[in-house]
Formats: sequence, structure tokens, C-alpha cells
Amino acid sequence: MKVGDLVRVSTGSRIGVIVEMNQKKCWRTHTMGKKINWDKVDPEPHAMVLFSDDSGILNIPAVELEVL
Repeated sequence: MKVGDLVRVSTGSRIGVIVEMNQKKCWRTHTMGKKINWDKVDPEPHAMVLFSDDSGILNIPAVELEVL
């Protein structure tokens, strides 16, 4: 996955283009619980994705995207 790739959110049908890649920590309450401890998580790849439906640029974890 790299800048310029067309991607789709794996849980939907919206298609966008990656404009930037970065590393961020992400706490998933459904698997890690609601008490946040940032020392327990490592940064993971996120993509800044530009969509054409006026939602602008969204920062989405790379594991939730599929390259087209």
C-alpha cells in the first residue's frame, strides 16, 4: 500500500485514493476493552484517504483497506 493507490474500505463500497501514509496508535475497544493504556499498543500504518463524496480526507488504519 502506497501513496497514489486506489483503495476501498473493507466494510463498505466507497473508493478513494491514498494521499499520505503515517504511523499512529489505535486502541480497539472491542478487543482490548474500554480502559485505554497506550503503553500496550505499538504504532501501526494508517492511510490518509481522499474520497470524492465530499467527506474530505479521512485517516483510516491500513488493515481496514484493500488495494484495488
